[in-house]
Amino acid sequence: MKELKIFINLTRLNRPIGYLLLFWPCSWGLAYAYSLNNNIENFLYYIVLFFLGSVLMRSAGCIVNDIVDRKLDKKVKRTKKRPLAANLISVQKAFLYVIILCALAFCILVQFNFLTIVLGLASMILAFSYPFMKRITYWPQLFLGLTFNWGIVMAWASLSNYLTLDIFIIYFAAIFWTLGYDTIYGAQDIVDDEIIGVKSTSIKFKSMLKKFVSINYLITITTLMLFFLNNSHSNIFLIPLVAFAFTLIYQIIIFDKRNSITCLNSFKINNISGFYLFITFLTLVQLYRTLCRFHANH
Repeated sequence: MKELKIFINLTRLNRPIGYLLLFWPCSWGLAYAYSLNNNIENFLYYIVLFFLGSVLMRSAGCIVNDIVDRKLDKKVKRTKKRPLAANLISVQKAFLYVIILCALAFCILVQFNFLTIVLGLASMILAFSYPFMKRITYWPQLFLGLTFNWGIVMAWASLSNYLTLDIFIIYFAAIFWTLGYDTIYGAQDIVDDEIIGVKSTSIKFKSMLKKFVSINYLITITTLMLFFLNNSHSNIFLIPLVAFAFTLIYQIIIFDKRNSITCLNSFKINNISGFYLFITFLTLVQLYRTLCRFHANH
């Protein structure tokens, strides 16, 4: 039981917000691609595969991050009790867990078409370089955005088997979403990170944190609004999209960089944000199907 508890803490399986924020972008790509693919069985099957893949890769990513940051984590109040920082597990054993998790994730990846497999393997460059970014740039959150939202492109490709500009527009919007919410998350560690020399957008923009997050969320909302207006013949999609926008605005209102609890609570709201955007894409799919039936009958 002790080993299991250490593994759960190491992989953050007890904190589902992490793998859900990796999964929701995948669900958007799948939902959008579903408008072109009428196979509900494939759609649901791939939803399950991408969810499992998100859990596995998020877990592996957490371990790699903790291996790289184990010395730094000892000096930060929020992270000093992590298994590697607290010497509860060896680096060798942690690496073994990474290998096992990546092997399981690869077994899932090979269920998809060749294009998706290539995109998945390419994402490893981003995934395993991210932990080093906080040492060399004030923009590690940007690299996290590039990494966490790559599933949008993979999910689209898994059902369509080709790439299109539209999916990269969604990817672009999602990057700024992550840049915003991870800046809020990073605000918890501003004091400790400055002491140990770790960089982040939270530190770079600490004097104007709400303004910086607001700009990122505005880019996200505006890009998505223009995308949906260009791809829909009805405004019904605005209902879930406005709900998504409201969750982002609410985050900006409630978080206070001087209060870590408000930062964490604001960050967690993004699970709801991701779900609302998934509903928005499903609404777009239904509108597309309705329009196709209308034209077929006339």
